[in-house]
Amino acid sequence: MTPSALLPDPVMVDVDGAVVATYTMEPAGAPARTDVVLCHGTPWSAAVWAPVARALSDTHRVFLWDMPGYGQSITDTPATIHLHRQASRLATLIDHWGLTSPHVVAHDIGGAVALGAHLLNGVDYASLYLLDIVALPPWGSPFFRLVAQNEQVFAAVPPTLHRALAREYIAGAAAGPLGADVLDDLVRPWSTTAGQRAFYHQIAQLRPDQTEPIADRLDRVRCRTRIGWGEADPWIPRDQAAELAARLPGAVTAHYFPDAGHLVPLEAARDVSAELATWLDD
Repeated sequence: MTPSALLPDPVMVDVDGAVVATYTMEPAGAPARTDVVLCHGTPWSAAVWAPVARALSDTHRVFLWDMPGYGQSITDTPATIHLHRQASRLATLIDHWGLTSPHVVAHDIGGAVALGAHLLNGVDYASLYLLDIVALPPWGSPFFRLVAQNEQVFAAVPPTLHRALAREYIAGAAAGPLGADVLDDLVRPWSTTAGQRAFYHQIAQLRPDQTEPIADRLDRVRCRTRIGWGEADPWIPRDQAAELAARLPGAVTAHYFPDAGHLVPLEAARDVSAELATWLDD
């Protein structure tokens, strides 16, 4: 079963003028132990968390969202995807869901978004789990810079060429081969005309200076925090986990997932689920 097939049908919510696809999963016939919000990164959607969300929802109420410009939240009009704007949207969504101090788990730029909602928008968390996140400078590959300089050119390439490029780019986040069905599922949102435009728009609009106010405030995090990292992450070296832990207040520890790359929630879904279950129940 593909990751997207594990998610329930989305509930569309208007957030700050943007249509956001949201998903809720919860235990059947038993009270939830606590509330958990999962935040995805780029170039993915809530589908990257689907296997983990399904496992956690046996005992917890799990909330997911496709950030504007990603997944089921892609529209014909390109969204504003500045990380501070996405952080403000997350703060609004948490209020919309009626959550008070939820546990938050974030991956990739979802980490910057979750930290932004906490540090810049004043949202309180019960805990924060940061998995292979983008937060510390420098970040952004040469491909990011190339797209930023030529967004309209990339957006206009033939669809078959675009799909091949997106497929190779996404596959390069993993330490090993992804199943063809999984890779197809991750590429699918970017395969429409609107998706092609959105793919290059979100890359071109993401810049390292957007995380600087967040990185400068890491010592002000107000909840217990843990870091997870794929030992074989080809995009962000595992050394950043130790640097991140050193900047956060308290005795923050890091857990490393052997042989996993940057797509840890899919590459090591069972291990991530077990790690998070222990963290949430601590």
